[in-house]
Amino acid sequence: MSVKKGDKIKVEYTGKLENGQVFDTSEGKQPLEFEVGAGKIIKGFDNAVIGMKKGEEKEITLKPEEAYGDPNPKLLQKIPREKLPEGKEPKQGMMLAMKTPDGRQVPVKIKEVSDKDITIDLNHPLAGKTLNFKIKVVDIGSGSEEQKEKSEK
Repeated sequence: MSVKKGDKIKVEYTGKLENGQVFDTSEGKQPLEFEVGAGKIIKGFDNAVIGMKKGEEKEITLKPEEAYGDPNPKLLQKIPREKLPEGKEPKQGMMLAMKTPDGRQVPVKIKEVSDKDITIDLNHPLAGKTLNFKIKVVDIGSGSEEQKEKSEK
């Protein structure tokens, strides 16, 4: 049985930057479980597992457009220093967690610091990067009935 859109699968993986630095891995943790084609993970990873069989391993390289995209200059924003939590001394390159209007925590990087404000980068930390993954499919289950009907149309 090969992986197809709508299947719920489990994979073991290691993600590395071009310089070989590991940025994410399932090693020592539970395998990553997701529904193929549901848009819950990066596009290139999602597409790469289609056609794989249980136990199969694959190495892939994803360009930025298949992963987190290129950095968007519109996601650089200036905020007043007083918006920072008390006791935090902002430094260029520092990572902070900020809340979105819908309550989610997102990582932001401080790009510039001035006397009055700081410039934060809301781009994903891996935006603009080419990513290498080693993937192993450890389980293939069928998706929901609703998803099966959609993929048959």
